[in-house]
Amino acid sequence: MGRVAIQWDWDKPLYKSSGWQLACYWDLGLGYWRKTGFPGRNEEITEIGLTPVLRLQPNNLEGFYAELGLGVHLMSSTTLGDKSMSTQFQFGNHVGIGYRFGVKRAFDLSYRYQHLSNASIKQPNDGINFHQVRLQYHF
Repeated sequence: MGRVAIQWDWDKPLYKSSGWQLACYWDLGLGYWRKTGFPGRNEEITEIGLTPVLRLQPNNLEGFYAELGLGVHLMSSTTLGDKSMSTQFQFGNHVGIGYRFGVKRAFDLSYRYQHLSNASIKQPNDGINFHQVRLQYHF
């Protein structure tokens, strides 16, 4: 799975204490998935997703953080190898941890566990899970 995304912060944090804040941002991404080894079955999916994300982070935006998000995704196909997801519309949720660092806190290295499924709108609802290592650059 490969993914490119743009993110933009909400105007102000939802909550702010003396050292930490609960901030939000939008994540708009385009993904490409590939699964081989299933002759005669679809091996590729392109998807687009929009996710609002909550992030608990230091007020200076440097150091460790934790985040979670719940959004929507539209996929080019309902099957990938042996997976059948019935609908092109999927919900995606994730939990993640990361570390922001560098000059002007421009770099962000994180791990994210993501699950996509159609929330049993239609069966079968195999869903799919991803473990992601992400590197971001903040402009």
